[in-house]
Amino acid sequence: MTNASRTTLTVQAMHEIDRLTGAVIPPIHPATTYARGSDNQLIGETDYRRPGGPTEFQAARVLAMLEGAPEAKLFSSGMAAIAAVVESVPTGGHVIAQTEMYYGAKLLLQRAAAKKRITLNLVEPGDLHALTAAARPETDLIWIESPANPSWAIVDIAKAADIAHAVGATLGIDSTCAPPCTTQALALGADIVMHSATKYLNGHSDVLAGVLATRAVDERWAEIGEIHSKTGAVPGAFETWLLMRGLRTLWVRFERQSASALAIANALQGEPGIDAVLYPGLAGHPGHDIAAGQMTNGFGGMLSLRIAGGYPAAAKFAASTRLFIQATSLGGVESLVEHRKPIEGPESPTPDNLVRLSVGLEDAGDLLDDIRAALAAATG
Repeated sequence: MTNASRTTLTVQAMHEIDRLTGAVIPPIHPATTYARGSDNQLIGETDYRRPGGPTEFQAARVLAMLEGAPEAKLFSSGMAAIAAVVESVPTGGHVIAQTEMYYGAKLLLQRAAAKKRITLNLVEPGDLHALTAAARPETDLIWIESPANPSWAIVDIAKAADIAHAVGATLGIDSTCAPPCTTQALALGADIVMHSATKYLNGHSDVLAGVLATRAVDERWAEIGEIHSKTGAVPGAFETWLLMRGLRTLWVRFERQSASALAIANALQGEPGIDAVLYPGLAGHPGHDIAAGQMTNGFGGMLSLRIAGGYPAAAKFAASTRLFIQATSLGGVESLVEHRKPIEGPESPTPDNLVRLSVGLEDAGDLLDDIRAALAAATG
């Protein structure tokens, strides 16, 4: 199986056949403690499940394979994974992040800065001149997100890596919306890639998990490993097994969601009631050319609409859809809609009239009809 494609290896969970039964589905191992032999040596890979058990280790191997990484680690959520990276920054270390990114991650960084754990600069996503100007010899971590939530601005990963490495900094990326079936962030120069595995990797809205993968097993990765082990922020065995189940269909799900989102985005350009359609797959998107080079198997199922009529119209649109479910999250098989401003709060830079759509596996024509009906209700 060593020469098989990543697609094949993912579908077969790296051809992991249960040695005891021959089952083609890897078993769940919920045990919290693991026995030693008469020589006091471990029988398996671990003695205790806080850093992970057999189910977690197998899922981590598949995720590392997907990313082209020597190692990956599972966390209990995407935020737990991000927190481990932030905790690895030395006290007083300088961090650069984006003005536009997952708002929970930005709040975590701002909280650390307010406590003087770190110093923090925020730059616009994709503004390489601002990133270069902000980088300095004491910069420890540059944290990017591409596509950036919720306008889907694109960051040139390779150029951001060059900027980070020129000052000796680590480049970390939240690549949740560009999973490894479309973007190989480590191959483009990122040092650490993070995914909220709750989203596309699992794809069924029934697992809370996160993952970090590394380009090199170095001092920072050892520090993250110690944080991971000591805090015990790992998903449960059943959640990990569900994640493995979802991973098997990642490639076909993402391809379908990307195709539907692109069709919907193209159809909505110039639609009455919409001020702007934001989707990196559109030729007119400012970051389209970069995205096309980084996202090689589709641009994903996430797009945003700027609704004519401001906040009230956006709120009414989100409440008027019938197929799109009004809920937080993304990447699942069901389509979701969310008016972002009230979710992120009044201080958020997200425009008042922006609604975020996560396109699922439903018929694209049905989804487009639903959007148009909601637009008529909100702006007609």
